Parts: sequence; C-alpha cells; structure tokens
Amino acid sequence: MHLSQLKDGGVICRQGESARLVPGFSSTYDLAKAAIAAGMSLADCIAKRGEGQVVDLMALAAAGKLDCPVRHPDPAHMFLTGTGLTHTGSASARDSMHADTVGMSDSMKMFRMGIEGGKPKVGETGVQPEWFYKGTGVNAVAPGDPLVSPSFALDGGEEPEIAGFYLIGKDGTPFRIGFSLANEFSDHVTEKINYLYLAHSKLRPASFGPELLVGALPSHVDGTSRILRGGNVVWEKPFLSGEDNMSHTIANLEYHHFKYDLFRQPGDLHVHMFGTATLSFADGIKAEDGDVFEVQAAQFGLPLANALARANTEAIDVTTL
Repeated sequence: MHLSQLKDGGVICRQGESARLVPGFSSTYDLAKAAIAAGMSLADCIAKRGEGQVVDLMALAAAGKLDCPVRHPDPAHMFLTGTGLTHTGSASARDSMHADTVGMSDSMKMFRMGIEGGKPKVGETGVQPEWFYKGTGVNAVAPGDPLVSPSFALDGGEEPEIAGFYLIGKDGTPFRIGFSLANEFSDHVTEKINYLYLAHSKLRPASFGPELLVGALPSHVDGTSRILRGGNVVWEKPFLSGEDNMSHTIANLEYHHFKYDLFRQPGDLHVHMFGTATLSFADGIKAEDGDVFEVQAAQFGLPLANALARANTEAIDVTTL
C-alpha cells in the first residue's frame, strides 16, 4: 500500500493499480493521528473509511499537485535528520574493512565501526551512526518543486536515499508511518573542505515522495539516480538500499535517533534519511542550474524529480533590540 498527499488537501491510497482518495482526511498527518488514537494500523483505518473517489495519480504528479507524502501543519514541529556512512556500496568503503585503523580517515573509522557493530542482535544496542540535522519542515520540498541552493553554496548535489516518516504519540512513542524516496540534497564541496563543515553542508532543502510505502522497508532496494540536462541524461547510476546493502539495521538507526527525549515530543513529525553510497559528485559531476535530479525505485512507485535552482544573494543584517 502506498500513500500520497495532495498540496490542496487530501490523501490518496494506491493499492496495485487502483488509486483512490481516502474519505474524511485532508492530510496523511491527520490520518496517522487517527490511526494511533484508534489503536489500529493505517491499512485498517483506511479500510474503515470505505472506498473513495478514483484518481489518476500519474496525472496529478505530472501537474505538480502532489506534496511530500507527510507534512506537519506547523513546519517547526517537523524535523529533517539523517545518518551517513550506513551503506556498503562503495569499493573504497569495502576496502577499508581490511585496512588498519592507523592513518584511516574519521569517515572510514566510522564506516568500519558500523560494519562491526551496526547490526546488533535483538535486544542489544549497536554502535551509533554518524548523525546530521537538515532543518525543519521549512526545508521539506515537494516532488516536482525546485531544490533551491542558497546563494553562498559552493555546490548543490543529489543524494538518493530512503526516508522514514515518524509521528510521536501522546505518550512519547515513535510510530513509523512509512518510507519514501528522498533526495538528501547537500553541498559536497563545502563538506570536502573540512569534515567539520558537514553540519553546514547539510543545512539545505530535501525532497520526498511522491509516494509513501506503508509497512516494512524491503531488505533489498534497487533504484536508479540520474541527472537530466535539457532533457538528456548526463549522469546515471544504480543505487542500492535496504538492510541487505547496509552496515546498520533500520532498528539500530531508529534507536540512536529516538533515544533522545528531544525527539520524542508528542505530536512532532520526524523525517529521517538513512544514507546512500551513490553520488554524482564522487564521479566528478557538477550539477548546473536547471538540471533535473531523478530518483527512482520500483518498490516506491512514482519517481522523485526536482530541478536545481539557485537563490539570489540576500543581505542578512542582525538588528540590536
């Protein structure tokens, strides 16, 4: 089952080829709240509402009418975060498993820690991953809308990932709503200057959707990331995700995020990105204004596409009160 949200209000449930509006809900956030309050699954909550109007999901996506699959009504209570060095897809990362830690970079040390302790047995706590903050719901971009790089940025590059969406219940319990495609847009040139600039490089928008996969994340996700320029593909590469291709379990990554009381405040929405091993930047590609990033994986339905744009220079003046 997949869920999508309309920008103008409304939730779409797609099962197989059939896509219908969910009667009685204007947002996926409200649907999730209702399911938690009723003590039932999303699927049961939707079934209880009966069948809604049939819609053409592809046409709605093409018209730019789909939003991020879940949003909080107050952007300040929607947190965008993520983890890095979680995937086993790069050759250099694999080689690092067999290298001595003397002279190894901090990134490679962190990767090796994940390989050795990122998949604990049930009931045990695994090693904590790299963690980063991307901002609030202000930085959440809908499918088809531009990813705007700030005027001071040195680069704007894609990161094809899977994101988990979580709503915090009244008692502080995190409820996983589902998973979607994500473009964890970052400034890799700034990060490359010094790893301590990672925090700065991540304070960028990110895009999600168009569809939310409800249920468990498949153990193997096989997708494609590409960049189109003037309608032509200038870079394309497969990306892998799911626990079969990761050095951490999803449960371990979730634990090390939600272990903080700060992230278990009732009513808050969390969007947590699980990392990637595929970057065009690593292949020497520099995206240009107007380029379209496209992320696609069959398990997640429609592809996620966003054009790159650059913000105008803006003077920031701090005023003394």
